[in-house]
Amino acid sequence: MKSTLEEQQAFVTVVDSGSITDAAERLGMTVSGVSRTLNRLEQKLGATLLRRTTRRLELTEEGETFLGHCRHILTAVEEAEEAMLDRHNQPQGKLRINAAPSFMQFVIVPVIGEFRARYPGITLELDTHDRFVDLLEQRVDLAIRIGKLEDSSLHARLLGYSPLRLLASPAYLKRHGTPQSIDDLQKHSLLGFSQLDHLNRWPLCLADGKPLRITPTLAASSGSTLLELAIAGEGIVCLADFMTITSHHNGTLVDVLPDCTEMQTQAVNAVYYRQTTLSQRTRLFMEFLVERLPGKYLQG
Repeated sequence: MKSTLEEQQAFVTVVDSGSITDAAERLGMTVSGVSRTLNRLEQKLGATLLRRTTRRLELTEEGETFLGHCRHILTAVEEAEEAMLDRHNQPQGKLRINAAPSFMQFVIVPVIGEFRARYPGITLELDTHDRFVDLLEQRVDLAIRIGKLEDSSLHARLLGYSPLRLLASPAYLKRHGTPQSIDDLQKHSLLGFSQLDHLNRWPLCLADGKPLRITPTLAASSGSTLLELAIAGEGIVCLADFMTITSHHNGTLVDVLPDCTEMQTQAVNAVYYRQTTLSQRTRLFMEFLVERLPGKYLQG
């Protein structure tokens, strides 16, 4: 007896979710329903796909092999359905977008209403992670990546660049004084990242020609948190313009050491899996970002 697409989808969702309970929620099924579907699938295949314990699920060797085939089949079915919709010029279906929380909050969310009004048939699923995710495993259609790209399995479309700058609140500078040189920063509260250490390299050049790498006085895992700390007067921060443009323009945050700051930018790319056919809805969203982001949120 052959397995069904529903059984394959349930299996893939369990693997991606990490638990039968989470998979049931994503699939709109009961936990017992998902368990029965997995058992039925294993009986049809005559193989154990997942080792189940009280704490975790672990793929067997047979499960690893079958998972790859399932992903290929489900992607092919989705692309076939998308091709039929394309013929009628009616963009529909789910579009999964992944981005860093700060980029999602400050750039994507403000423009998402316009995209939804333009394409009401597309259902958006917005996913955020501070670290890069595997697009294939998470079934992400399009991801926004900030900084250097290293994954050769991805196609990239450059959306623009976002400059870095040092900022602090007027209240903080009134209490602690405004730094006049890079050395003065040693006397100040420096806000930095706790997990993404490469973001603690600030665009300031030391006497030996090396960039300044700070040890944060106060650290946080997300740029959004660091922005709020800076606004609250907790110290000096270095962030990309796409996050701080509003606070900078309204004077909530002001430049620190602008004459010492080197012009450094972060590239912002829309990326998708190289071996995946670009769907109409993915292409439309990418073109929308290219149209809307340069100028207000990004430099060309």
